[in-house]
Amino acid sequence: MIEEKSNYYTKSVSAVQRSFETNENGLSPLAVQDRLKKYGCNIIKEQKKIHPFLIFLRQFQSVVVHILLGAVIISFFLGNYIDASVIISILIFNAVFGFVQEYKAEKSIEALRKLASLKAKVIRAGEVQEIDAKELVPGDLLLLEEGDKIPADARLVECIRLKAQEAALTGESQAVEKHIRELSGTLALGDQKNMVFSGTIITSGRGKAIITGTGMQTEIGKIATLLEETEEQQTPLQKKLDNTGKMMGYGTILICIIVFALAIYEGDPLLPSFLAAVALAVAAIPEGLPAVITIALALGVERMIKKNVLIRKLPSVETLGSTTVICTDKTGTLTKNEMTVRQMYMNKRIVEVTGSGYNTTGLFYHQGVQIDPKEFHHLLKIGALSNNAHLDGEKIIGDPTEGSLIVSAHKAQLFSHELEKTHPRVDEIVFDSQRKRMSTVHLVDKKPVIYTKGAPDIVLHLCSRIFINGKVRKITPADKKEIFDVNHRFSSGALRVLAFAYKEIHPKVHAAKQKNNAHYTEEDEQDLIFVGLQAMIDPPRDEVRASIEKCHSAGIRVIMITGDYEATARAIAQELSIGSRVMNGQELAVHMHLDDVIESIDIFARVNPEHKLKIVEALQKKGHVVAMTGDGVNDAPALKQADIGIAMGITGTDVAKEASDMILTDDHFSSIVNAVEEGRGIYGNIKKYFAFLLSGNISEVLIVFVITLLGFPLPLVATQLLLINLVTDGFPALAMSVDPFEPNSMAQKPRKKTEPLYKGLAPYLVFYPFMMTLAAVSVFSYMYTQEGNLLLAQTMTFLLICIFELFQALSCRSTIGSSLKAGLFKNHWLLLAIASSAAVAGAVIFVPFLQPLFGTTILTGLEIAAIVIISTSGFVVIEIAKGIQNIFHN
Repeated sequence: MIEEKSNYYTKSVSAVQRSFETNENGLSPLAVQDRLKKYGCNIIKEQKKIHPFLIFLRQFQSVVVHILLGAVIISFFLGNYIDASVIISILIFNAVFGFVQEYKAEKSIEALRKLASLKAKVIRAGEVQEIDAKELVPGDLLLLEEGDKIPADARLVECIRLKAQEAALTGESQAVEKHIRELSGTLALGDQKNMVFSGTIITSGRGKAIITGTGMQTEIGKIATLLEETEEQQTPLQKKLDNTGKMMGYGTILICIIVFALAIYEGDPLLPSFLAAVALAVAAIPEGLPAVITIALALGVERMIKKNVLIRKLPSVETLGSTTVICTDKTGTLTKNEMTVRQMYMNKRIVEVTGSGYNTTGLFYHQGVQIDPKEFHHLLKIGALSNNAHLDGEKIIGDPTEGSLIVSAHKAQLFSHELEKTHPRVDEIVFDSQRKRMSTVHLVDKKPVIYTKGAPDIVLHLCSRIFINGKVRKITPADKKEIFDVNHRFSSGALRVLAFAYKEIHPKVHAAKQKNNAHYTEEDEQDLIFVGLQAMIDPPRDEVRASIEKCHSAGIRVIMITGDYEATARAIAQELSIGSRVMNGQELAVHMHLDDVIESIDIFARVNPEHKLKIVEALQKKGHVVAMTGDGVNDAPALKQADIGIAMGITGTDVAKEASDMILTDDHFSSIVNAVEEGRGIYGNIKKYFAFLLSGNISEVLIVFVITLLGFPLPLVATQLLLINLVTDGFPALAMSVDPFEPNSMAQKPRKKTEPLYKGLAPYLVFYPFMMTLAAVSVFSYMYTQEGNLLLAQTMTFLLICIFELFQALSCRSTIGSSLKAGLFKNHWLLLAIASSAAVAGAVIFVPFLQPLFGTTILTGLEIAAIVIISTSGFVVIEIAKGIQNIFHN
C-alpha cells in the first residue's frame, strides 16, 4: 500500500518498489488509471484567472473615458437624456469590441501554455512510452537522461553518472552527483542525493526513478510556485506604441482644450462643446494600440502552431521579421533524421545494407552478391549494445542514429532485447559532445568487456589493435590509412560514419572497481581493438531546398552547423544550395577574430555545441539578427544569446527548450522559414492597423481643430465623433486582424530591428490627413457659409469622414505596394465590415428617429454622390504616394 508521507531517501530500492507496488516493468495500465483517479493529474495549481467581467471593466479605465462619463452624468441631470443615452450606448459598444479582442487574446495565450507542457519517458507494462508529464502517477518508473527537466519528485533506482542542477529548488549552483544508496537521518533537500525533484534539471548521465510525489505533493508544489511563471511584460513594439499613444494623447488633449475654448469664444453652448471636446479626445487618443499588438501577436502565434512552430515569448514574433541569418543544425533539421545504415566496413570489406527507415527487413551485399551477415555479427553487436535507444515496432524512442544501429543488427537476426539479457550492462561512460564517443561495459560469459562507438578519428586514435576475420593483431599505419580512406569515401557520399571497437577487461580490475564502488573512466577506453565502421544515410528533407531558395530571395542567409565531417557537410550543403565554404571546429576554436571572416563561411563542420556561442556573437558583431537552432544541454548558452533561439520539439532536451524563444514541433527547417514569413506578415498587419488607426485619428483632430480655428462652429457633435470612432475604427480595424499578408513579403529584405513602425507610412500619416482635412474644411465651410445650414454642414462632414476612412481601409490592404495589385476584395471580412459601417452611417442620416439622436439631417442623392466622389481622393492620393515612394525606394 502506498504511504501518503514518507522519507523515501531512507529506504532501499526494493523497499520503495514494495511501497509503490511496482517493479522493473513499471505499472500496469489498470494501476495507472486507479492512481490517476486517486491522486489526480501531475499539475501545479494555477493562479486565479482574470474574470471575463474584469476584462470588460478594463475597457473603461481610461481617464478620458472617465471624464466623458462624468460629463454624460451631468448632461443627464440637466435633462439632455437623448445625448447621454446615445453616448453611453456607443461607449458600451466600444467596450464590447475591446473585450472581444482582449478575451480572445487571453484564450490564445492560455492555449499556448497548455501546448508547452513537458513530456516524460516511462516504463509501463515492460514497455518504454513517451507521455505528457501531467499523466504521471506515483509509482511510475521514470527514465532520465541528460537535458531532461524532471517532471515529478522521485526516488532513484538506477543511476549512471547522474548529476542534477537543483538551484531552482535549493539555491545551490553546483550540479549534485546522485546515487541510489539509502540514506539516514533527517536531511535537507540538497542532501537527499538518491532523490530527484520536480523542476530541476539532469545535467549529465542517465538513470531510472520511481515517482514518489506528483502535482501539489511535490516539493515545488508544496510552495505553490510555478518555475516558468513570469510577470507579463510588454514587447518592445508594445512599449514603443505605448509611448507613441501617450505622446499623441497629450497632444490631442491640448488641442481638445483649445477647441473647447474656441467653441465657447465663438458662442457655442457650454455643455455640448465640452461633450464634443471630450468625445474628440476619446475618439482620437489611440489607447488601444498596445492591446492591438498583443492581439495581433497572439493570433499569429495561434496560426504558427498549425505550422509546427510553438512561440514561447511574444517579442520573438517581432524579431522574426528582422532575421538576417539562420544558423541551422544539419541532422534532423535539414535532413529527415531517419537514419538508415547503408554501408559497413569490416574485415577490409565494404558491405551494402538494404532496407529503409526503421523497418527491420534488409539484406547484406558485397560487390553485388548477397552474403551471410554472420561474418559481421561482432560489429553489429557492438552497435546494438553500446546504445540507449529502443525499437518499438518501426518507431524509435531515443536517438535516431542509435536507432539505426539497432535496426541494422535486427536485419542480421541480432535482437537488442535478447542481447541485453545475454550481455548485461554493468556500467557506462556516457557520450558527450566533447568526447564524441560512448562506451558501455557488459558481462560476456561473466567476463567484463568494453564496447565503444564514436567518431572514426576519435575511436581510431584510441585503438592499438584491429579485429580481422576473427583474429586480433596490432594495427598498422597502413590499416589506419585504409580506414580513413573508407571513412572519407563514405562521408563524401553524404553518409554519417561511426567507428566501433572493444576491449576485454581483466576480471581483477573489474572486481576491484565493484569492491570500491568505482565507475569505469576514460582511462579504460585506451588500447582498444578496432572492429569496423557503419555508415548511415540521412537524406535532405524534400521541401528544404525550396525553403532555402525562399530565404535567399528574402535576403536571409543560411549557415549549416554540424558535428559531421567536412565532406559529409559539404555534400549536403551543395545539394541544398547553401554553399561550399567550410570552416572546421579546430580552425574555429583558435580563430581570434571570427567576425572578420564569418561573412565568407557557409558551413561549420566538426564543431562542438560550445562553438555555437562564438558563431552567434561573431554574426551579431557584424550587425546580423541571428536565429540559431539547438537541441542539447550545451546549446543553451547559444540559444539564449541568439536573437531567436530555436529548440527542437522532438529531439530537443528540456534545457534547450527552456532556453529558446520558439520550439519546432516537427524539427523541420521549413518550419523556421514559415515562422519568419509569418513574423513578417504579422508585422505587416500591425503596420496596416497602425497606418489605418493613426491616419484617421490625426485627420479627425485636424478637421475639428482647423474648422474651429477658422472661427466656425464645431463641425461635429459628440455623438457623431463617437460613432465615427466606433464605425470606422471598430469594424474595419477588427477585420484587419485577419487580413491576408502582403503577397511579396518574402521578396523584401529584412527590416532593421530598430526601424520605427511609421517608416514608409508618409502616404497615410502625412498626405492622407492633409487631403482629408482639406476636403472636410472645404465642404463644411461651403455648406455653412453658402447654405447657412449648420445641421446640413455637420451631416455632410460626418458622412465625408466616414466614407473617406472606409476608402482608406481598402488602401491598407497593402502599405508597401499597390492595394489594387494586392487585391481589394480578398479579405471578405473587411468588405463585410465596410458594408456594415456604410450601412450604420447611412442609417443615422436616413432613419428619421436616429436623426435627432446623432444630430443629422437627410441628404439628397446629389449631395451623397458629391461626398463619395470627393472621398475617393484620399484613396487615390495614398496609392499615388505609395507608387512614387516605391520608385524612389527602388
